Amino acid sequence: MKVMITWKLHPATRHETLAKFTAMTPEQEAELMGPDVRIIGRWHDLIGGTGVSLLEVANAEAVSRYSVAWNRTMDLQQAIVLDDEETRAVGRSHQG
Repeated sequence: MKVMITWKLHPATRHETLAKFTAMTPEQEAELMGPDVRIIGRWHDLIGGTGVSLLEVANAEAVSRYSVAWNRTMDLQQAIVLDDEETRAVGRSHQG
């Protein structure tokens, strides 16, 4: 399942969070994500302190574990999302 996470950094922890993120090795991030989370893409608005990630996850627990690791320094929102092909398939199944 694909999950879109949007975030807004807490202003008081913006630089602390950036320092933590930039110091992480790919191996450390993989450990934090666990085996059931894969990043499809991630984009950062450094000045605004916001961003978005698109993840492929095995289950809700996996994405929740990953999100909890970051939510001390930012507010996160999660949404299950579909790509165009998946959306069309769902739409066709509901046409009457």
